[in-house]
Amino acid sequence: MDITKILVLGSGMVARPCVEYLVRNSNNEVTIASRTLAAAQTLACSLPRVNAVSLDVSFSPDLDSAIAAHDLVISLVPYIYHAEIIKLAIKNKVNVVTTSYVSPAIRDLDGAAKKAGIVVLNEVGVDPGVDHLYAIKTISEVHAKGGKVKEFHSYCGGLPALECSNNPLGFKFSWSPRGAILSQRNSASFILDDKQVDIAAEDLMATAKPYFVMDGYDFVAYPNRNSVPFKQFYKIPEARTVVRGSLRYVGNPTFIKAFADIGWLDATEKDWLKEGLTWTQIHSRIAGANDSSENSIISAIKEKCKFLSQEESHRIISGLRYFGLFTSEKATIRGKNLLDTLCEQLEKLLSFQPGERDLETHTSTLELLGDPDGYSAMSKSVGVTCGIAAQLLLDGYPALNTHGVLAPYEKEICDPIREKLELEGIMMVERIL
Repeated sequence: MDITKILVLGSGMVARPCVEYLVRNSNNEVTIASRTLAAAQTLACSLPRVNAVSLDVSFSPDLDSAIAAHDLVISLVPYIYHAEIIKLAIKNKVNVVTTSYVSPAIRDLDGAAKKAGIVVLNEVGVDPGVDHLYAIKTISEVHAKGGKVKEFHSYCGGLPALECSNNPLGFKFSWSPRGAILSQRNSASFILDDKQVDIAAEDLMATAKPYFVMDGYDFVAYPNRNSVPFKQFYKIPEARTVVRGSLRYVGNPTFIKAFADIGWLDATEKDWLKEGLTWTQIHSRIAGANDSSENSIISAIKEKCKFLSQEESHRIISGLRYFGLFTSEKATIRGKNLLDTLCEQLEKLLSFQPGERDLETHTSTLELLGDPDGYSAMSKSVGVTCGIAAQLLLDGYPALNTHGVLAPYEKEICDPIREKLELEGIMMVERIL
C-alpha cells in the first residue's frame, strides 16, 4: 500500500500519544513540526517512521509547502493559528484534524473546504471531544427510551492529582500553558431555565462556584465558551438548561483574574519588553508602581486587583512571590509580550515532574489518573482521541469523510471513535442516580 504522509504541527504534551497511535499503522509516515527543532526531535525519538523539522506556524514561509507535501495535517498548535493553517490546506487540498472548537473563523471556511473536497475535522480531544462522544451516547439512549433531557450539564477539568496540586494555582500544565490560560479568558454563554445567560471574558473567573464531583476534592466550576448552540448540536430542543463548563481547584480562578488585572495576560507586543529586564522591573511597570521596590509593587497590585479580603490579598501576593515575579532575576522574554513571557516562567515551575500524575474528571463521569512513569491523563486522552479520529478519517470511514468543517455531534461519527477509545482504556463510568 502507498505510504500516507501525516504532518503534525506542534510538539506539545498531547502530540506524542497521538503520534504513537498513528505509527501503529505501518503505512503512516509522520513529520513533527515545531518552532524549536530540539523539541520536535525529542518527541520523535525512538518512534518508527517519524521525522522532525523546525517550523514556526506564526510566520514561516515554508508552511505552505510543508502542508502541500502531506496527505493529512494535524494541528496541535494554539487555536489562533488554525484558520490560516486550514486556508493553506484548502489551497493544497489536504485534510485537516484539530482538537479545538470550531471557531467562527473556521466555520466561515466550510464552503471553501467543501469546494476543495477536503475534510476539516475538529473537536476530537477531551473537552471538546470525549465529552461529545458520551453526551451523544447518553442523549441517544434517553431518546430511544422515549425520555426527554430537561437539563444538560457537562464539566471537565484536566488537573494535577490532589497530592501534586500544592502550588498557588492548584494547577500543572499537561498541555500548552498559553492555551490553558487563554481558555480561562473567554466569554461564555449558556442556557438556564430557558433563558440565555452571557458572561463577558473579564467577568468569567468571578462566576466560578463550588461544584461537587467526588469526595475529598474542592472544585469550582465556571461556564466554558458558548454552550447555547449545543441545544441544537446535541438535538435536545426540550432542554431548559444547557451548560458546558470547566473545573478547577478552589482559588485558581481568583489567581487567573489577578494575573489579568495586573496585566500579565496581555498578548500584545511591547517595544519596551526586551531581554535583560528583571521580573521586578517588568512587574513594576505593568502594575504602575512608583518604583521597583516590592512594597511599591504590592501597593500598586492591591489598587488594581481590589481584593475582596485580606486573606485573598495575602494568598495572591504570596503566590506571585512563589512564581518569582518579585525577584531581580532576568526574565526570559517570549513573543515580545507579557502573556508568553509569563507562560514561559509558569511552564518551568508548574510542569509535571517525574512520578507526578494528573487527574482528569468529567461529570458523567471520566475519572482518569495519569501514569507517573508515562503520560498525563490529559495528554493521553487528548492525543489518543485525536489519533483515533485521524486514523478513521484516513481509513475512509464514511461519516468522517464528509467534506467541509466537521465536529463529532452525530452518532455516526461519535460511536466508532468512542468504541476504539474504550479499547485504549479511556471511557466514562456511567451511573444512574
